[in-house]
Amino acid sequence: METFDLKNVPPEQLEQVLANIAKIKEQRAVENKLAHYAPYPKQAAFHEAGATHRERLFMCANRFGKTMGGAAELALHLTGDYPEWWRGKRFDKPVRAWAAGVTSESTRDVLQQMLIGPPFRESEWGTGMIPKAAIANVATARGIPAAIDTVSIRHISGGLSNLQFKSYERGREKWQGAALEVVYFDEEPDQDIYVEGLTRTNETGGIVYMCFTPLLGMSEVVRRFLLDPSPDRVVITATIDDAPHFTEADKERIAASYAPHELEARVKGVPVLGSGRIFPVAEETLAIEQREFPSHWPRIGGMDFGWDHPFAAVELVHDIDTDTVYVSKTYRIRQTTPIIHASALRAWGKDLRWAWPRDGKRETLEGAGIALAEQYRAQGLDMWFEHAQFLDGSVSVEAGIADMLVRMQSGRFKVFKHLNDWFEEYRLFHRKDGKVHKEGDDLMSATRYAVMMLRYARTSQEYDTFRRPIPYPKLALV
Repeated sequence: METFDLKNVPPEQLEQVLANIAKIKEQRAVENKLAHYAPYPKQAAFHEAGATHRERLFMCANRFGKTMGGAAELALHLTGDYPEWWRGKRFDKPVRAWAAGVTSESTRDVLQQMLIGPPFRESEWGTGMIPKAAIANVATARGIPAAIDTVSIRHISGGLSNLQFKSYERGREKWQGAALEVVYFDEEPDQDIYVEGLTRTNETGGIVYMCFTPLLGMSEVVRRFLLDPSPDRVVITATIDDAPHFTEADKERIAASYAPHELEARVKGVPVLGSGRIFPVAEETLAIEQREFPSHWPRIGGMDFGWDHPFAAVELVHDIDTDTVYVSKTYRIRQTTPIIHASALRAWGKDLRWAWPRDGKRETLEGAGIALAEQYRAQGLDMWFEHAQFLDGSVSVEAGIADMLVRMQSGRFKVFKHLNDWFEEYRLFHRKDGKVHKEGDDLMSATRYAVMMLRYARTSQEYDTFRRPIPYPKLALV
């Protein structure tokens, strides 16, 4: 951090000197916005995913800050000046990158402004996410006023990175030829353009990422990420509730400004799933503020086992008088052992009975040789003696979904509104070719198992009563 020596400044000049110093600091901050970038948790999660996934989709509500996040990441790759908190993909040498929008004009007005500065005020170029000191050379585009074609950016290794601005309007052919390390799509492209962008990184093992609000619904590009899972591919979603800069009044005003058919896409970043959506119920009818429950309302836990796909668990509280179910706790994490999961879940209470799927009888962690349900029981969780099933012994997925849906439609299913991971799955829970799509449904499955076994929910008092040791009478010796 730069310091200023004021010891020899005459008192009558001190005020002016301090004002000049403040102006210098302000100007330097304006010309190095990247140094002050502090991502929201969802932006940070998106960046971090780049360390393990070549293809990323940041599917966000409008005005969340998706373009800022995308531009900040690109600026870091171009300069190589990664901050200490960075956990995403790193390049240790200059990169070749494309940044693209729908049209040349929109690319100029949105991406160029965010990365470089106001297009029509060249004196302010360097006030975007790419620091002014890092900009070595700028070449303007032909035929588009104030538009930039390419920029050379100083990399901390000593070389120059190259950034070219692109658009979708000129078609797939204009996306051929180059080998790149980074491709950034700021709005949703057509599938053929996306594939061409991805192809540009095949030779280098580079990355491709997109940041957009899914106003085109279940397009081919969105389907690629939601319906065709791959270790190379990941989706991070963000709603208006994930943006700390909005007050509750802001959120209500913004939501009220959108047409009903656009509301979920613009406010929650959810593509329109149409008839494929399993729970076509507005989440506002489910979401409630966190609250305390009476001690005589029974509880039950539900879990879904997983390793590569996440292990998930929920707690349900049951108001027997109104037959209303409340989702009050959630837990979801991947590639972690039963010991770790059980340690977290024991904190929910030793009296909590657990419902679990039938694969818990046969699936084991590699080398363990013990059924998963038994492993969790050995870690102190009160696993029900049999897998989740209906009263007649059936395990129909559709029957479980129908039970949940009827409860939702009749107002007898509520969820604490801060349980964002539960709502993320809820929004994208859908069918493919008429069948439940078994990806990203871990908390939904855990909830379904608990609902199936709701008849075995119990209170803490019931646990204490039936778990208390029986006081057998002492027998007299004869």
